[in-house]
Amino acid sequence: MFVTRRAIFVILQSLLAATLLASCGFQLRGADGRTNLPFATIHVGFPESSSLGAELRRQIRATGGTQIVDDPKTAQASIEALGESREESVLSLNSQGRIRELALYYRLTFRVKNTAGKELLPSTDIVLKRDMSFNEAQVLAKESEKAMLYRDMQTDVVQQILRRLAAIKSA
Repeated sequence: MFVTRRAIFVILQSLLAATLLASCGFQLRGADGRTNLPFATIHVGFPESSSLGAELRRQIRATGGTQIVDDPKTAQASIEALGESREESVLSLNSQGRIRELALYYRLTFRVKNTAGKELLPSTDIVLKRDMSFNEAQVLAKESEKAMLYRDMQTDVVQQILRRLAAIKSA
């Protein structure tokens, strides 16, 4: 078997890169996206009918280490939704004055408090934006696309909330 210098060089480079990544503390979040939350119990103050609240509860349960409680007085942390909105604005028009592109915005304002009422995370805004083309000949398809983009933004918001919760130092 004949091994070239180039092959040996590539193998050594790969080993060096793996060693450097392992030694610097780099760690993948994991395929399941689990985040370790610093709280044993948490209260999610989103309405039961909120799809964002339902997804957030589902993701917190998936972490495995944090229990969701109904009473904020018994929870180590309480997430409160201060505002949630979906907006759209026109980005561009065609020569006939019809809409060509839309900008979709998903805004969430929330805060996190502990049992004593101290803010662990002050009022925080998360604003996501997605652009989409629009064609009046395909209104139903574009409405479905818009709903899909909003669901995608909602999932992104939940992941951002979980990362911010994981970064809180328990007090």
